[in-house]
Amino acid sequence: MVRDMIFNYIRVSTVNQNADRQLVGVLCDREFTEKVSAKDMERPQLQAMLSTLRKDDIVNVHELSRLARNTKDLLGIVEQILGLGASIKFHKENMTFNSGEAQDAFQQLMLTMLGAIAQFERNLLLERQREGIAIAKAKGKYRGKQSRFSEEDIQSMKEQFAKPETNKSALARQYGITRQHMYRLVAS
Repeated sequence: MVRDMIFNYIRVSTVNQNADRQLVGVLCDREFTEKVSAKDMERPQLQAMLSTLRKDDIVNVHELSRLARNTKDLLGIVEQILGLGASIKFHKENMTFNSGEAQDAFQQLMLTMLGAIAQFERNLLLERQREGIAIAKAKGKYRGKQSRFSEEDIQSMKEQFAKPETNKSALARQYGITRQHMYRLVAS
């Protein structure tokens, strides 16, 4: 007989962020950790976890904004987990949703409201970021994201790019970038 599994889902938005504060001391059978934005559902570890879930499994999430940053995705993921017969617990909000149980109307309202607040918070953050960039550009202080390529790298890329026999897709793969990005770099 296979016993129920406990999964911890841990997410931070960037590789520079640290996930150590999430689900401290919460034991699990398997942890799914990723460093990627929650702007959409195309997250490898989230998809791996969802494809692994079975009836009566439990998913732990530190806080609901770790699972999704917009209300539609949050409600969709929770519904998908419950539809698989599993349960989900949001530890910071102290909210648990169990498959097979009638959902508490107040808890469902709180999930929707907190999801909307997380989405609002993200939109405000992006708006402040855009405003800051516009001010910095107006002052001539904004240089954008700095390239990971040195001047020598770009010069080498330009030389290879200029050769008619060069396969542009292969060259982009060699540098670990998209063709579009490569074309922008060689045009600069």
